[in-house]
Formats: sequence, structure tokens, C-alpha cells
Amino acid sequence: MDAQVLVKSPAAWRVAPNLRDYEDARARFSWEAAERELAGLPGGRGLNIAHEAVDRHVLEGRGAKTALRWRGKRGERKDLTYAELSAATHRFAHALAGLGVHAGERVFSLLGRIPELYVTALGTLKHRAVYCPLFSAFGPEPIRARLQLGDARVLVTTSALYRKKVAPLRASLPGLTFVLLVDGGGESDTLDFHALLARASERYEIQTTSPEDMALLHFTSGTTGRPKGAIHVHRAVLAHHVTGALALDLHPEDIFWCTADPGWVTGTSYGIISPLTHGLSSVVDEADFDAERWYGLLAEERVTVWYTAPTAVRMLMKAGDALPRRFDLSALRFIASVGEPLNPEAVLWGQRALGLPIHDNWWQTETGGIMVSNYAAMDVKPGSMGRPLPGVEAAIVRRLPDGGVEEVSRPGVEGELALRPGWPSMFRGYLHEDERYRKCFASGWYLSGDLARRDADGYFWFVGRADDVIKSMGHLIGPFEVESVLLEHPAVAEAGVIGRPEPTIGEVVKAFVSLKDGFTPGEALRRELLAHARTRLGAVVAPKELDFLPTLPRTRSGKIMRRLLKARELGLPEGDTSTLEAPA
Repeated sequence: MDAQVLVKSPAAWRVAPNLRDYEDARARFSWEAAERELAGLPGGRGLNIAHEAVDRHVLEGRGAKTALRWRGKRGERKDLTYAELSAATHRFAHALAGLGVHAGERVFSLLGRIPELYVTALGTLKHRAVYCPLFSAFGPEPIRARLQLGDARVLVTTSALYRKKVAPLRASLPGLTFVLLVDGGGESDTLDFHALLARASERYEIQTTSPEDMALLHFTSGTTGRPKGAIHVHRAVLAHHVTGALALDLHPEDIFWCTADPGWVTGTSYGIISPLTHGLSSVVDEADFDAERWYGLLAEERVTVWYTAPTAVRMLMKAGDALPRRFDLSALRFIASVGEPLNPEAVLWGQRALGLPIHDNWWQTETGGIMVSNYAAMDVKPGSMGRPLPGVEAAIVRRLPDGGVEEVSRPGVEGELALRPGWPSMFRGYLHEDERYRKCFASGWYLSGDLARRDADGYFWFVGRADDVIKSMGHLIGPFEVESVLLEHPAVAEAGVIGRPEPTIGEVVKAFVSLKDGFTPGEALRRELLAHARTRLGAVVAPKELDFLPTLPRTRSGKIMRRLLKARELGLPEGDTSTLEAPA
């Protein structure tokens, strides 16, 4: 798979990429120089994310430009200009002040993709409180755990979500002082979001904000144990802005669509902050995935840059190559994907069906922004996560018995992907868990927990999570490689691979697949898929067992939950399933 390359020709560029020469950009880049692209608060009063995302554009004469193009579930449309978004977020910041909410206190949202979510996020940041998004699909217990762990003072939600998921917990959350309902609702012990804003002033001066002030709290689930609250600061906006320019190739004239759920870090970093700092127009779709709707939205809104997830790409692939031909997608010039590694077949499908390769990139909740990427002007190696961002030092390391690590310099050797600390959006801690945070670092590196390898050209290739790697007959087998080969088969829509313990050989490679429409599970197809994998991978790496499932368990951010497949296979506790996507 490494040898397959999609060559990018400058003649095909519709817009000159922000990063045209990778090596030159790395040699010249510095975070200090990049920071000069940001405005900073007037009067030298520091750096505030909301000012960079909204108010600076109004002050610089771009207030009339559309910031958000909202599309409702039932066909509603609402555009918000930068000036309107500035006024609304000023009002929300005033409302927080009127409630006695102080800088550093936590404001949670439990909302879908509606305009009030964006007003809440940016207004909270203006007030120097800390914004904390939650998945609207969470059940009551994960909501309670995060509100409690995050010391929630304010929650913004809907009346339906409040009645179903929050009201039963209210007595166990004494610190949750205010619940604001965006649709009124008339619930006891709640406030009307829009009534509060209507009484608030449209004029608000953001107070001095240190770049290191806490701004965002994103919860990430471990394999076991309680969720971790990753702390990010206002200086993270520098990485959001730079990575938007270099990894997503954002230009001010773009129409951008990030499909990520707002409860996930991508929905904040690249669904809210990064596109707005670039002063472009961002599409927001309230509805859940529907292939025809998505193609229609891309065509109608003339989307130029599209950031989505591998799960969505695979679902579009499942809908067939003929469907996109019914829509005018000629405005689209760049597609990127994140959430889990993008299988090579999906990259090639993008080129075949949409006329554009899909550019994979890699980052984590803890990194706060894109760290490794395929770039608009760079050759794409399908299956690779790309090369590190300018300003980011990445390496493959192996852990030593004394607790340190050493760098692996030889190409092709698998190890743990590590980053040299210092990029602006690096998390500054896990809330109330200092020891858990310290364990993420060794010998001057941040240890990602992801296994990868680097090829001779400097491209990084995902192998698997450290706790996902299968040990069979003395071999280390990355599930991603096996899944990618299964996805090459025309019958397979999704694949998840685990190691099933076996006393003689360590672990047996076992695959779970869901099928595309028109294919039926059966013994003949099972044998065909196993033979296909054995031919492509060899007998050692190929799965020995294969089960069919209607759908595979995955998070709302699109990651196949291999550890959940394994727990169910072995009859073990399933652990934290709060980020699990509800069955279709």
C-alpha cells in the first residue's frame, strides 16, 4: 500500500495552496512569527479566542460577511453575519456576567448543531469562562459524570434534553447553579436563554485575557475508568488558525463545512474556531447523516472545503458512485478527514467518485489541533496520515524499561507516535488529575498512545492504538491494516478487527464486518472474505475468524470501538460507552 501515490499537479490547483513547498515551509516556520497573524485584544490586553474568531472581523470592516449558514432539519435557513454573531455573543457574555458567573468557571452546552450552540461557545470565551461541550446523544449518567468532574456552573440545553437527561440528576449536582433553555420550556429551576439575551446589552468589552488562561475543557474517554477532562487555553487559537490554513487550506473566500458533532473536539476546533478566525463562511447542518441530503447541501451551498469523518465517507461509499453524479459538486476543491485512520480504498474512492482525493490527518483531543496531515500541494499516499505540520516535531519512539523512551530512526519500524511539546494547542492538563497528565510525557516527548511507523519519505502510517495491537505467533499485527484490506472487498462496508486470546499462539485475529446493500451474510461469503484477506496479507496477518454484524459499534466521532467488540466477544465489562453512537 505504501507504494501507491496520488501525484498532485500544480496545474490542477483551483486556488494556490497556502502551503506550496513543504520542506521550505518547515524550514521557515516559527510559532512566534505565525502569532503576528492574530490581532490580539485591542490595547495589548492579551489574546482571546472569541475576539480572533468574531470581533476582529467586525473591527476590520468585515461585519457584513456571512459567518454561519445554518440549515435546519426541516429545511429552515438562517444566516448569521459576523456583526450579528458578535452582537449575540456580546449579549451572552453580558448574561453570564449578570448571573454572577466569573472568569474560569465552567459553562457546558448540551445541544445539537443549532445557532445557540455557537453563541454559547463564543460568548462564554468572551466572558473568559470555560466552554465545555457535551454530546447531545449522551445518556444521563455520562452527562452527570462530566458535569460533576468539570465543576459545571452553567448548562445551556433544550427543554426536551433537560427533562429527559438532566432534571433527574439535578439534585446530585449542587454546583450546577443555572440551566438555560434555548427554547424557553417553562421548566422549574431553569432560565430562558433568549429572554436573558434580549435583556442584555450588545456592547461588551472583553477583559484582559492571558494566552495561558483556561478556555476549553474537552472530555475524552479512556478504555477503562472515568472520562478525562483535557484543558486547553486561549493560546490554542494560534494552532487552530495555522492548521486551518496549512492542513485544511482555508482561504477567506471559502465556503467551509465541518460535519463533526459539536460535542467532539473537532466540532469546536474546526467546526467553530478555525474557520471563523479565517473570516470565511461556515455551513452548519442540524440534521443527521443522509447521503442524498449531504450531496445536496454540498451542491446548494457551493462548499469549497469539506472536513468530515471516515465513517461518513464509508457510508457515502455504501450509497454508491452514481449518487454524487446527480449533483453539481464543481465548487468543491479540497476534502479532508479525521476521527480514525482513513483506509486507502476510501482515499481512492474520493478520487474516483468525487474527482478529489480525501486527505487524511491525525490529531487527538489532547493535541487540540491537527498535528500530522496530507496537504493540498503534497502527493498523497493512500492510507498514510501524512507528514507533521510545520512547527510540530513528531517521531517514532519505543518505551524503555526505566520509564523513558528512545527515538526510532530507521524507516518502517513500528513504535509509538510521539510529539515534542511546545505547540500552542497542547493540552495543559487533565482537570484534577495531575498524575494522569504526567504519565503522558517521557524523555521530553508527549506519548500519544498510538502506534505508527514512518517511511523513508517522512510520511507517517497508523498501525493501531497501543492497547489494540494484536500479538499472534510472535508477530505484532495492527488491526487497521487488516481492516483496510477487508474494505477493499466490494461487499464490505465496515470492518473491525480484534485479537481473541488463544493459549497456544497468544491471540487469534478475528474480524467483524458489516455489508453493503445487496450483499447477504453467509458461509460462502465468509470464506470468500477470509480468502481475500489471506491472499492480500498472508496467512500470519490475515484473520482466522470472521463474523457478520448489521453495524459496528463506533463513537459519535466515527471511531470503530474495537475494545467494545473485544469486550462483547469475551463477555467482559464494556467500560465507558458514553461516546457510543446510538444504533441507526
